[in-house]
Amino acid sequence: MAGKTNVRNWLLFIATVILFFFLGILASSIVSRKTEARFAYQPQTEIGANEPRNDVWGKNYPRQYQSFLKTSDTTFKSLHNGNALRDALDENPRMVVLWAGYGFSKDYSQPRGHFYAIDDIHNTLRTGGPKGEGDGPMPSTCWTCKSPDVPRLMNENGIAEFYSGKWADKGAEVVNPIGCADCHEPNTMSLQISRPALIEAFEAMGKDINQASHQEMRSLVCAQCHVEYYFNKKLPGKEGIPYLVFPWKNGTSVEDMEKYYDEIEFSDWTHAISKTPMLKAQHPGYEVFSTGIHAKRGVSCADCHMPYTSEGGQKFTDHHIQSPLNNVANSCQVCHREDAKDLIEDVYTRQNQIKFNQNKLEELLVRAHVEAGKAWELGASESQMKAILQDIRHAQWRWDFAAASHGGSFHSPVEISRVVGSGIDIAQEARIKLARLLSELGHNQPVPYPDINTKEKAQVFVGLDMEKLKSEKAEFKKNLLPTWMANNKTPGKQDVEISQQ
Repeated sequence: MAGKTNVRNWLLFIATVILFFFLGILASSIVSRKTEARFAYQPQTEIGANEPRNDVWGKNYPRQYQSFLKTSDTTFKSLHNGNALRDALDENPRMVVLWAGYGFSKDYSQPRGHFYAIDDIHNTLRTGGPKGEGDGPMPSTCWTCKSPDVPRLMNENGIAEFYSGKWADKGAEVVNPIGCADCHEPNTMSLQISRPALIEAFEAMGKDINQASHQEMRSLVCAQCHVEYYFNKKLPGKEGIPYLVFPWKNGTSVEDMEKYYDEIEFSDWTHAISKTPMLKAQHPGYEVFSTGIHAKRGVSCADCHMPYTSEGGQKFTDHHIQSPLNNVANSCQVCHREDAKDLIEDVYTRQNQIKFNQNKLEELLVRAHVEAGKAWELGASESQMKAILQDIRHAQWRWDFAAASHGGSFHSPVEISRVVGSGIDIAQEARIKLARLLSELGHNQPVPYPDINTKEKAQVFVGLDMEKLKSEKAEFKKNLLPTWMANNKTPGKQDVEISQQ
């Protein structure tokens, strides 16, 4: 009996020793990880105020910087979006007609990663050649969301001064792609708003952006750029300067912003065929996201597009900003336990359903523009066309609002469906009015739908001389772009060597 007791005691003793051994290993690991975390981000260099170079920040925050560099990856292509370089006009030639008379009819590609922000604005035909077109090169304001050199220049020279002048004026100054200084304060790495337009938009709504929580800031830093905006040349004291403004004074819904634009009689351009004073939606991602279920549940942009990850036992925010569909495990499945394939299929189902109605609206709008053009040709008066053009303006604004809010059919499918549906109603009303007017003008036959089944045919139809535009861009890349880089005034190495292909 005593022997059995001794065996039990020895077994208990051995088990206790083993337990304490493993507890010691665990404690050692915890202490080691805490020590590593404590010293992991010891500053290697001082980051100065307005430092635009991402590789300088990367010396102190190597994990974040290395993940940011992955935004150069263009291999992911989802059903409708992704980060691959895709010619949107080639995929959907109707957009050439919808944007006739505006730069987007020349060239429009699906957006790539932040790594290419400078490269892409150099390459697009929308920024023209060295001498520009029409009223001249695009304004300096077009640089606003492309680089951390922007807040640097704003702080050095003033906000209005930055917006002044032409796009080419600051080409040698804006060379670093979107990065650290756009969203972070250098001393504490706290999130900051570096663009005045968002602060001014909150003030216009009677809100104080300084009261935003940290979680709200994880979306607001994105809202500095992923929003609807326009260039206001009539601000008191800043007349003639294309000052960047968010049209949020009445609210951020599609109707609120439409009302704002109508009240100030603003238009981005006059349509080349229908002569409609048009609105071009930019990329109202934040406004649409804010109406969706994820925003209502307190989810931020960063939670899905920049989810937490770990490396060497260190947890950090992944700065490989990308579609959550390319990182389902760390984004979607943190909350949703379904199979990745099922989650992606759910997204595609919603996108396809909305895309179906978007296509219907696009066709209605093309027909409305062409029929309006016919009415002008037959001698229609401005008073006869006024209500029709207002309908076309409002219908296309809704289409563009839905189409330009990249990911909107996922962020807020109910709202986007409502917006597209109301656009269809308004476009149909415009065509009914046009049918009546055309009949009054003696035209009782259907106006033929144009042959625009390719981008090239559509661009010929709207009167674009693409060879001239491409020649001007080639001249720019041959002559002015190398001069910009040679005269670069930002000290030190840049992250991106600008492509001249």
